[in-house]
Amino acid sequence: MFALCRRPAWLVLAGLSIAGSAAATPSITGMWLDESGRAGIDIEPCGASVCGTIRWLKLPLDEQGAPKTDKNNPKPELQARKICGLLMLYGFTPDGQGGWKSGWIYDPASGKTYNSNIHLASDGTLAVRGYIQFAFLGETQTWTKPASDLPPCK
Repeated sequence: MFALCRRPAWLVLAGLSIAGSAAATPSITGMWLDESGRAGIDIEPCGASVCGTIRWLKLPLDEQGAPKTDKNNPKPELQARKICGLLMLYGFTPDGQGGWKSGWIYDPASGKTYNSNIHLASDGTLAVRGYIQFAFLGETQTWTKPASDLPPCK
């Protein structure tokens, strides 16, 4: 939910941070709050990769009181799917340094998909980098663990 920060999505997507080896790095799985604090993304294994699904929204309903949908998706057939439960991170492979690379991140606020790398920083935050073609041109967003359990959205 990058654009929920009221910044252009490509400016808000997050950066690769360098931490220790995979053996010394805690798992990135579990619930993470995006930088805006408006979405909770549950990262879990998916085969040899990791995936992230939106499981909590601070404001899960639109102005009409209905669940928010993927209305900005460029594919009309996907615009009615609910944001809650939406797969937004996928296709990552281990980078051998405790992070995950070569994945994709979907921004439902813009309907755009970006290349992405993710890495657990030494302070326990998650650095998520979104970019187009060149990682050094991307932007960094810092995700944090929620202070308490987040109720799942419906």
